Amino acid sequence: MEKKIQQDVRFLKAYAGLSTLLLGGLLVSSFTGSETPTTFGEINVERINVVEKDGKLGMIIANHERFPDAVVGGKQVKRSNNSNLGGMLFFNDEGVECGGLSFAGKKVNGKPQAGMNLSFDQYDQDETISLSYGEQGGQRIAGLLIKDRPDAPISENIDELLAVRALPDGAEKTAALNKLRAKGLFGADRIFVGKEPDKTAAVYVCDVKGNPRISLTVEASGQAKLNFLDATGKVTDSYPKTSARPTPARK
Repeated sequence: MEKKIQQDVRFLKAYAGLSTLLLGGLLVSSFTGSETPTTFGEINVERINVVEKDGKLGMIIANHERFPDAVVGGKQVKRSNNSNLGGMLFFNDEGVECGGLSFAGKKVNGKPQAGMNLSFDQYDQDETISLSYGEQGGQRIAGLLIKDRPDAPISENIDELLAVRALPDGAEKTAALNKLRAKGLFGADRIFVGKEPDKTAAVYVCDVKGNPRISLTVEASGQAKLNFLDATGKVTDSYPKTSARPTPARK
């Protein structure tokens, strides 16, 4: 009887080992051994990396926890509020990030705090087109923003940008940011079409320094206005002529 039991145990071990090998082979072949697409009715996943045949990233789809940091000039750069972002990232033929779709939203102290952004980057630079929505403290803004970006690659100035970003909030950081802005490292807003926090629908057309030169607005009250401005923000002409008021420069 004991001999029979030992034989049965050896048989079960051999069967288990063979079954494991067969199952492993089937799983591997199902993902790598066939060019025939596999159809799934539903799949739960935290992150998907879409890659080219040479391994370069083409697109990333990720949840909030697995949304990656940016890589600029070989340096890993944390995104603003990275832990709250989820969405998609797009990469160009060189495997360099060139745009994406991000989203976040929750209630803070009982009030919504949310945002979504679809952006397209200038080559080797930051976003040049973005379609955004943001809400905080009961105020909302939404619109299309087109920006000029510097001709130089963003990697050439990334160390300087990161050094300023690391400064604690305060007068020193504000002055440093203004200095970088004056050097043109952030580029400039050129066109905005959207809705302001005070519920004004607006179109702003700006010069190469980001100063609004034409503004077309319809306020929440229904008052419509077309203003022409100089580089300082002073209205030089308007239609209709009454109730002209300067348009504040967009940040």
